[in-house]
Amino acid sequence: MVEGNRCRLSQDGVGTWQHGVSLSSYLMRAAYWITSLSLLAISAVQPGLAELSLREKVLEQMRAARPADLVVLETRELGGTSLLGIFAIQVDAADPDLRSYKLWRESPENLIIPTESVRCSRTEPMRVTRDQTAIYLDRLNPGGSITSANREHHLVWWAACEPELAGEDPSLLTEKAKALGFSTLQNESQEILRLPMQ
Repeated sequence: MVEGNRCRLSQDGVGTWQHGVSLSSYLMRAAYWITSLSLLAISAVQPGLAELSLREKVLEQMRAARPADLVVLETRELGGTSLLGIFAIQVDAADPDLRSYKLWRESPENLIIPTESVRCSRTEPMRVTRDQTAIYLDRLNPGGSITSANREHHLVWWAACEPELAGEDPSLLTEKAKALGFSTLQNESQEILRLPMQ
């Protein structure tokens, strides 16, 4: 048997520390600690990956559960498919010119379902939206000029007020608007009503 300062080799070739712990046991412990450190390093990144994976699963489930009455108004391909749809359109019991509805804003990163309303009046057509800070009253000119700034307003307005025209290009509905009694010459504007700070 060969003696060393710290370790001696027995006849079966297994090293033994002077305090009686075998070399094989020491190597196993070292491997355990290396593995543990590796798992700790992975776990520092893993929560974000797990959260992202869970979010993707939830979004996919919600997309798969689109409402039966959802009407797609527009789809776009910008780093993935984005979709704008409308559903749950209801006529106000007290004012037949008012409609409430839900929008379906679907993107690769998110799904937003706001509740909004429109006024289908021939004299004051309007879309009403809101966020956490304000209510926005957008006065529209059905059948008038369509730009990138007002296109969504008109897509939503036509879908809510004239459901059979949902998804039609609003820039092609000038004659239809005239036939429905709209002048197509109204000025468009936006009024912002600030909500009180909470």
